[in-house]
Amino acid sequence: MIRPHIFLSFLILFSSALPASPALAKPKGPQAVIFMYHRFGETRYPGTNVTVEQFEEQLDFFEKNHFSVLPLEEIVEALKQNRPLPDKAIGITIDDAYLSVYKEAYPRLKARGYPFTVFVATDAVDQGIPAYMNWQQMREMQKNGASFANHSQSHDYLVRKKTDESQASWKSRIKTDIATAQGRLQQELGHAPALFAYPYGEYNLELMNLVEELGYTGFGQHSGGVGPLSDRRALPRFPMAEAYADMKAFRTKALSLAMPVVEQQPVDPLTTDKKPQLTVTIAAGSANLDQLACYMGDRRMEIQWIEPGKRFMIQTEKDLPLGRSRYNCTAPDNDSSRYFWYSHPWLRIRIQK
Repeated sequence: MIRPHIFLSFLILFSSALPASPALAKPKGPQAVIFMYHRFGETRYPGTNVTVEQFEEQLDFFEKNHFSVLPLEEIVEALKQNRPLPDKAIGITIDDAYLSVYKEAYPRLKARGYPFTVFVATDAVDQGIPAYMNWQQMREMQKNGASFANHSQSHDYLVRKKTDESQASWKSRIKTDIATAQGRLQQELGHAPALFAYPYGEYNLELMNLVEELGYTGFGQHSGGVGPLSDRRALPRFPMAEAYADMKAFRTKALSLAMPVVEQQPVDPLTTDKKPQLTVTIAAGSANLDQLACYMGDRRMEIQWIEPGKRFMIQTEKDLPLGRSRYNCTAPDNDSSRYFWYSHPWLRIRIQK
């Protein structure tokens, strides 16, 4: 498992050694940071929960520091059109539609007039599971700044094929799953934007392409800002949980910029390789690549420059764990005290015998 708090301690220590900039320079092109939440005030689930106090402190930070909290659809449309966004643009997203969203997050967001998007896995709502919101509560929230988008019908591990399932059958099943969820959202709420959050943040290249084919913008659970070069099949979001809600780390995330990645190889997070190589090509800009740092968990990786200042390769020395992990790279911005941030998720599976 990745330990983001350790990686962030490196980043915060590193950033404290840099001279502070009196002003935060506005980057070129649309830039935004999207945060992802699950539960609020549900301390039984620390891996997906933020305390109410943490959430209020984060919202206070946005307000006091003049962040622009925008509807997610507005951010996506700006990315599509390469249209500038306000400086320090923020998107707030919440996955799974737990009841604590209605009880704890919604009143606080409504009071500040902050828009937000809840990604709904519709089966849990339709089955009336007590831990989840109901459609009436969502209709109330929709009148007060909330939007609701597709998190699949089943909340299944969508990249996993069933035993003896063909590629065509898998694709048909996933299309039905996504279409059913979209239909339920439209039926109950009258509107469902073409936005899709991958359950568990898991996707592979096949699923990315399917989501694009169906006309959706996709969202993962890997870290980083979003910008004009971000892959709209799987936009990054900073996951929030109790252990990773330190305000110094939160500030660094909220002010982060999208690393201008032109190309990466591989694109597909799915791998059987214990030590996969990742090659990244960076566009020219204000990132100080002399101070580029990349990590897998708490381990800093060696950066091999294929073309200095343009293309580099990284590879973990320690085996990736089975399941989800990621490579994280950051570089300071020459024009401000902000950081460019790039994350590539991995989903390591066993070799099928």
